Amino acid sequence: MHSKEEKLSLLSEMISLAKIDGEVKDSEYQFIIAVAEQLGVTKKELDDLAKNEVAQKILKPEAQRILQFQRLVLLMNIDNHASEKEIHLIKDFGFKMGLRPEAINMVLREMHNYPNKMIPSDELIKIFTRFYN
Repeated sequence: MHSKEEKLSLLSEMISLAKIDGEVKDSEYQFIIAVAEQLGVTKKELDDLAKNEVAQKILKPEAQRILQFQRLVLLMNIDNHASEKEIHLIKDFGFKMGLRPEAINMVLREMHNYPNKMIPSDELIKIFTRFYN
């Protein structure tokens, strides 16, 4: 279970990624709202967060960090366009989460092989497991 600080940190990362290209598209905003609802964060808290970012909190369990990375990849691809700025920022988030650069790069390559660039969870875990054994 995430603490309130962790939840806000996760959403803050997503907001930063959505803002990187200058505007938050409605599809990106709706995705962030859906994640916020799953995490039990209110729309008011989310709107406050959009105005005032919070410090990044690193999630302890690796599975939670991988899940957050997957959310970021989904958000990046929601408009079917990943800019260089988005890719750079998502890599930076992954590194800060303590994820292996080789795994991050493989996910960013492999996502193109799946519909909507959505790598199934079991395949995502296989990618990360490959680089941690």
